[in-house]
Amino acid sequence: MPLRLLIAVALLAAAVGPAAAADPVFPAGVRVGMTPLVGLVQAKTFVGFESQDGGVKVLVAELPAQAYNEVTTALKANPAAMAGIKAESIETSAGLAYYTAESAKDGATSVRRYSMILQGGTFSGYVAVQIPENATKIYSDDAVRQMFASAVIRQQVPVEEQLGMMPFKIGDFGDFKNIRALAPGAAIILADGDETKGLEAAPFMVIGVIGSTPAQPDDRGRFAQEVATTIPGVRDARITMSEPLRIEGLAGYETRIDATSGKDNTAVTVVQWLRFGDQNSLRIIASAPREQWAKAFPRFRAVRDAIMPR
Repeated sequence: MPLRLLIAVALLAAAVGPAAAADPVFPAGVRVGMTPLVGLVQAKTFVGFESQDGGVKVLVAELPAQAYNEVTTALKANPAAMAGIKAESIETSAGLAYYTAESAKDGATSVRRYSMILQGGTFSGYVAVQIPENATKIYSDDAVRQMFASAVIRQQVPVEEQLGMMPFKIGDFGDFKNIRALAPGAAIILADGDETKGLEAAPFMVIGVIGSTPAQPDDRGRFAQEVATTIPGVRDARITMSEPLRIEGLAGYETRIDATSGKDNTAVTVVQWLRFGDQNSLRIIASAPREQWAKAFPRFRAVRDAIMPR
C-alpha cells in the first residue's frame, strides 16, 4: 500500500476514534437499564427484551431495597447453599452485582438461565435471562456477562413514560410530589412521602386495575369489603363505612378503614374506591395519617374524579 494511503487511513482512524458502545436502554417503566445483546428488542408482553421469535427473554424488574442485602448476606454466610449453582460477582456502574448461570428445561426445551441482582439505592434491580440451547453460540455465557456488566440505574422514570403505560389517564395529580409506577402498566402511586422515609407518614394514593368484578350488582358490597381486607401494609384494620356511590357516572363503592400502618405504627384512615366496569374494576386506595385526613380527603377525591379510561 502506498505510503500516502497508509497515512490517510491512519488519520481517518484517529479522527473517527474507537467504536462507541451502544447506549443502555431502559425498558419502559423501570429504573434498571442495560445494553441489550444484538438482535434483542423491547418485549411486547413483559418488561424487558426479547428476540424477534420470542425464544430469548430478558426480564427486568425492581425488588424491595432489602432484597440485595439479603442475597449478599446469604452468599457470605453460606456460599454452598445454592444447590451447586455458583454465584459470581460482577462490577456495574451501579456497583457490585451478583449473578448465577445454570442449565435447565423449559418444557422439553433445554435452556440456559441467568439471574442477576444489583443495588439501586431505594430498590434492588433484578434481571432474569432465558436462552434456548440452540441459541447459546450467539448468546453465550460471556455475552450475557457483558450485558449484565452494562447495567445502569436511573433515579426516576419520567412521569409521562409511566402514565403512558397505564390503561387510564389522570387529569389531576392532587399536588402530590412523587409519582411512581408500582407495577408498570398496572398500578401507580402518588405520594407526598418517599421510599427512604416511608410513605405512611404522609398522604398517598395507589391507583390500579383489578381483573375481576362482581357477577351481580347485589354482590358489590360484599366484594368491596372482601377486597378491602387485602390492602397491604395495614394492621388492626376496622371498616368504618362501606356504601355504594356513582363515580363519574359509573357504579362504584366507597369503603373506609381505620388502621395502623408502617414501621412507626402510624394511625391512618384509608379509603378504597372501586369503579366497576364490564371486565375490570378501577381500584383506588388512599391513605393519610388520621390527623391529616381532613385536608387529604379533598385531594384524594379530586384525583379520583379526574381518572378516565385511555
